[in-house]
Amino acid sequence: MTKHLLILGAGFSGKAIGEVFKAAGFSVSGTTRSPEKAESLHALGINPIVFDGSTISADLAADMARATHVVQSIAPGKDGDPLFRAGSPALSALMPKLEWAGYLSTVGVYGDHKGAWVDEETALNPVSARSVERVEAENHWLAFGEASGIPVAVLRLAGIYGPGRNALRNVEEGSARRLIKKDQVFNRIRVEDIGGSALFLSENRLGGVWNITDDEPGPPQDVVAEAARLMDLPTPPDIPFEAAELSPMARSFYGENKRVSNAKLKAAGFGFRFPNYRQSLAELKASGRWRG
Repeated sequence: MTKHLLILGAGFSGKAIGEVFKAAGFSVSGTTRSPEKAESLHALGINPIVFDGSTISADLAADMARATHVVQSIAPGKDGDPLFRAGSPALSALMPKLEWAGYLSTVGVYGDHKGAWVDEETALNPVSARSVERVEAENHWLAFGEASGIPVAVLRLAGIYGPGRNALRNVEEGSARRLIKKDQVFNRIRVEDIGGSALFLSENRLGGVWNITDDEPGPPQDVVAEAARLMDLPTPPDIPFEAAELSPMARSFYGENKRVSNAKLKAAGFGFRFPNYRQSLAELKASGRWRG
């Protein structure tokens, strides 16, 4: 029997997951909100299904009924996770063949730890409304796993980048900024490693919480400087954080400072292809894939 993966919200990360599962022999479907984006999924060999995030169409219901694996990447919003809203059919009824589920969350659920290390055992202290909603959605998925006996993995993702979305491109386009906030660090994750880790967790039938992040939390301005060096372009000037014009969302990211450990995933046997930003940016530049 062919294993079938359904990706709910096949955006940047979802597409990367779909490509990895396809290479492993799965058939793959993915939802998108717009018919225009459906073509890009089709081009990757991912069967597109238009889903507005609330109404389960006959097409989507049929795909859910045959899915052996699901990855949920749709942000919850104020109404909660789309699969656990009041009045939604039970997930076990919608997906009777399900063997493994992955929920894409964020390291934002940890909140601010003033630069200290956090791991999957660290108490959650979400600051933004977005992260509070994520914790609630994580809990719904983990409770479903407990009740059903199906392994449900929560993948807490660091800052995502990869082909077409990276500091090399920002430097070339003149949009890169070196915001300087004392002692600020971030983790990041190359999108292909999100795909690889999802396949690894599913193949090993692993549930529970997993940090999906690189080895090396570091100051964001260092990434910009490395990208400029690789592109042989001038390093953008330093901008003090206090003086920077930022959207409320961008400012909220800088309100959280932590170093996120990936030791649990590595101890389980997963090997990162892109363990740090220097090696990863160098590969993007050398391969030409930085343009996307």
